[in-house]
Amino acid sequence: MPFQPRELFPDRSARDLFGAEIRRHREKADMSLRRLSEVLNYSKSHLARIEAAESLPYDDLPAKLDACFGTDGMFARIYALAKNEPYPSKLRRVVEVEKRAVTIEQYACATIPGLLQTPELAKASLRIGNRFAPDAEIEAWAKARIARQARLAEPRPPHCWFIVDEAALRRAAGGPEVMRRQLGSLLERGTQPYVTIQVLPFRAGQHVEAGGSLLLYTLPNEPLLAYEEGSRFGTFIEDLDRVAERRKNYDLLRAMALSPLDSEAMIRAVMKDWTSWEPPQI
Repeated sequence: MPFQPRELFPDRSARDLFGAEIRRHREKADMSLRRLSEVLNYSKSHLARIEAAESLPYDDLPAKLDACFGTDGMFARIYALAKNEPYPSKLRRVVEVEKRAVTIEQYACATIPGLLQTPELAKASLRIGNRFAPDAEIEAWAKARIARQARLAEPRPPHCWFIVDEAALRRAAGGPEVMRRQLGSLLERGTQPYVTIQVLPFRAGQHVEAGGSLLLYTLPNEPLLAYEEGSRFGTFIEDLDRVAERRKNYDLLRAMALSPLDSEAMIRAVMKDWTSWEPPQI
């Protein structure tokens, strides 16, 4: 099956417009991505993500593109707008919904929810999922993820209910010290009146949402909205029957999880394990 480039929407986003103009000028010049990367002395994989509006360029790329295609500063002007959009289109709706939600409920299987991550864990988690991305790109993504947490510091923040799988507490991301600080941050977050944190222990066994992340958003005067996310996908669910099914799934997970007080005790115990952790002898 031939490769199909991602559809772009230049009328909706400056990031998409930047990517669409790269694609248009490249195809007009009959250049492959590989050839363009050689001309620009730029990573082909990073250039592909920029063209697909999944990543932002470094500051020097717009000038290189303008010089390559003779576009008289056009790419520099578009970039001035695009860099104000820190999120790719696939995450933009999530961020918009998050900003309007009065209640956010999340179950996270593999990692600590992004709204609760420390900057160190955010960078470590993003690096694990994007092994070949440049450091500057990881830094930008992590900064954008942490910026979303400002929502929890507003005068009237959303009520948040997080169910965190025990695996997310025990699986090292960034090393013992990063995990120890992360669990300390969880304990601090759990003291806030609008945040409830529960741990789903291993002994709860298998369940219907194993393997991914489920979010439920309550928006003012709108039906409940569900969002399912995995390592390589994210999908909004708006059909009322399917959302109702996710509601039941989440309520079951809440019943299977430890109480907030017992969850705090487990987090403290795992935090102690990370404090005393030593690498295995080889």
